[in-house]
Amino acid sequence: AMQAQSQAPKPDPEMKKLHVFVGHWTYEGEAKPGPLGPGGKFAGEYDGQMILGGFFYQGRWTEKGPTGETGGLEIDEYDPVNKNLVFNFYLSEGSRLPGVFTLAGGNTYTFVGKFVTAGEQYQYKGTFTFAPDLASATLKEEISVDSKTWTPFRESQWTKAKPAAKK
Repeated sequence: AMQAQSQAPKPDPEMKKLHVFVGHWTYEGEAKPGPLGPGGKFAGEYDGQMILGGFFYQGRWTEKGPTGETGGLEIDEYDPVNKNLVFNFYLSEGSRLPGVFTLAGGNTYTFVGKFVTAGEQYQYKGTFTFAPDLASATLKEEISVDSKTWTPFRESQWTKAKPAAKK
């Protein structure tokens, strides 16, 4: 029993499923017109890393689109009580998006959550599908105002890239 107490805790093995997101990514896509705005093309950069001994994953991004420049912070973790991976996105314009995601088989991850912006709440779901080489991916996102009717929200293409030189 003394030996078990002295062993340092380790991240849940489920956290390894997030390693595929680690690295520097560039992406571009199109937001669809809908309840969150007029839509239009956008492009951004995303950096992902495991943090705090591998117990958490962090992603940071900046993006330019029809409404200007935005950014965000993502923190993911394994919830041992509900036995699932949870995500929390915080956007620079004050919105937030908490939810859960799963590896839906192969290289496909599905996301389900609630998008909270400007005092309104929308249901959110997305599918992030990696190419077999894990160096590119497609992200398709949908939203709903009533949890029954879903409309396309955003679609983007992602490419793993080398980070830009620091200035």
